[in-house]
Amino acid sequence: MISKDELGFDIEDYRDIYPFESKYMDIDGLKYHYFDEGEGDPILMVHGNPTWSFYYRNLASAFKDSNRVIAVDHIGCGLSSKPQKYDYTLENHISNLVKLIVKLDLKNITLVVHDWGGAIGIGAALRHLDCFKQFVILNTYAYKVPKTKMGAFPFGIAFGRVPVLGKIAIRALNGFARGAAKMCALTGDMSEREKTGMMAPYNSYKNRIATFQFVKDIPTDPSHVSYKTLAAIEEGLPRLKDMPKQVIWGKKDFCFDDTFLSEWKRFFPDIPVYEIPEAGHYVLEDSRQKVIEKVRSFLCTSQPS
Repeated sequence: MISKDELGFDIEDYRDIYPFESKYMDIDGLKYHYFDEGEGDPILMVHGNPTWSFYYRNLASAFKDSNRVIAVDHIGCGLSSKPQKYDYTLENHISNLVKLIVKLDLKNITLVVHDWGGAIGIGAALRHLDCFKQFVILNTYAYKVPKTKMGAFPFGIAFGRVPVLGKIAIRALNGFARGAAKMCALTGDMSEREKTGMMAPYNSYKNRIATFQFVKDIPTDPSHVSYKTLAAIEEGLPRLKDMPKQVIWGKKDFCFDDTFLSEWKRFFPDIPVYEIPEAGHYVLEDSRQKVIEKVRSFLCTSQPS
């Protein structure tokens, strides 16, 4: 277990709203954190940037009596190790998740993905598709980055990629995590304490390493180290054609706008989409009960007759 001195905060201070037992898998000497609770068919939840497994606390609590609920923290995120010298690439994040799936011998998986978790989670699924049953897609992507109305990136993300200035903004000033807390949760359902809990693992220059590296790892050019990995995921999407899928989409997302939603519809013209007009990027925070009920309905209707 990673000590509170290394984390920079005490996770026990948040156990009332994050009531899960911490578990770890060793990856080449690094600690890969996850929780794994309940019994039944597994629901595997994969987060993006700058969140962590805390993002899925309400969804996991809602289903842990009927399903096995598992949520991970990518290396550099949440309660996992935050090495300063590590290749924070899409390929490595996928590889780490695959190792956990194999270690836990997961079958009949319902995959829930958000933000960067889409490329990571679906990337892992395409490598072990026989272990997966269905997919819940929350404001995310798993294909080459489309150009939006704002260009390739919203301003905040584009600025984070500027050499030197981006590092100062994200790592020294915590601009990305702080900005996300303000711009991604819009309805007021997320309390200040919950926002603090979401940001808690990213409390120092050192501990914000992955937050910065995730922004740098968004591939828009074929020369980028992660471009081929992302392109391969896009090429593999037709393999999911006949598998149950449900999109749940916050319509006020400043980052994943309707351009990204249109791409899901382009790849899967018949994909069911549940749009939540008032929700932003943190759709599971803005409309937690609506999301939970829609996931419950999806799980029920996708069961074999």
